[in-house]
Amino acid sequence: MKTALKYLTLAVVLLLPSTVFAQASLTGAVRDASGGVLPGVTVEAASPALIEKVRTAVTDGSGQYRIVDLQPGTYALTFTLPGFNVVKREDVQLTGNQTLTIPIEMRV
Repeated sequence: MKTALKYLTLAVVLLLPSTVFAQASLTGAVRDASGGVLPGVTVEAASPALIEKVRTAVTDGSGQYRIVDLQPGTYALTFTLPGFNVVKREDVQLTGNQTLTIPIEMRV
């Protein structure tokens, strides 16, 4: 009986769908209205799917951001930089191992 239980447990673990272990990512570039890149933009991804509720990143010198290891779920993104209007994207859906690219334009 114990051997059958061990094999059943092993089978369940091996056959679990990959979405259980899925880690999605958000990426993109932030630019101004003229198309210039914006380094230093704070990007916040908020979701009830996250244990910490909010994950934060900052755009690099080429205006690129990347937030990795996100659980599948619905996210709200907020982009802030002093001197620019705050940009929000609501109801962003992440599924599985998806990498979603969201380019953003910020205005003064």
